[in-house]
Amino acid sequence: MKIGDQVRFLSEVGGGRVSGFQGKDIVLVEDEDGFDVPMRITDVVVIGEEDYDTRHVVEVKQKQKTQAAAPKLEEEEELEPADRPITFRAKPEERKGGDKLSAYLAFVPMNVKELMQTRFESYLVNDSNYYLRYTLLSAEGTAYCVRATGEVEPNTKAFIEEFGREDLQGLEHICIQMLAYKRDKHFLLKPPVNVPLRIDGVKFYKLHTFEENDFFEEPSLIYTIIENDVQKVKI
Repeated sequence: MKIGDQVRFLSEVGGGRVSGFQGKDIVLVEDEDGFDVPMRITDVVVIGEEDYDTRHVVEVKQKQKTQAAAPKLEEEEELEPADRPITFRAKPEERKGGDKLSAYLAFVPMNVKELMQTRFESYLVNDSNYYLRYTLLSAEGTAYCVRATGEVEPNTKAFIEEFGREDLQGLEHICIQMLAYKRDKHFLLKPPVNVPLRIDGVKFYKLHTFEENDFFEEPSLIYTIIENDVQKVKI
């Protein structure tokens, strides 16, 4: 399509001569009264070319949409079954005695054989049949700020953060708040958990403070938050 071509409109009666263009999508059509009518290029056809009636235009647009979607479909077909994203998620299993809340804050050295140089990982251990929505706060003077927040599934543990000894001062006074609940079933209501803890930085320099436990393969420093529905504080 170029200036001077005679065109007709597809979506309405009329047509005229192409007098110019506005951008890539708009053509100016001079009608019989000498006025320039702006139209979308897809809504006009040059007189003398193949028949572009409305039905044909719809078919062309549908074909274009199909072609645009085709690469995505081909890409999905190329995926092996093992490479497809997992959409099914098994429900956490409950265990006998797990309806009493027990949760722990754990500190695990990344290399216990080099205790003076190693960094540490912290975890929240949920040893119960409840989901735990938690917030970890650290004190700054008399005020607190949020250090981490998240959810821990029943009878699992959740990674919180990695830190070094230079960060121990910010962990000296912390507070853990938790809400317990179950999904897709009725459950006994548990009171909110609000436990302040004082983390002794000196313990991170002593090998014997990291002990064998049921939650990690590595020796760990474990602080009790709540055990058998009883909130506890270790100072």
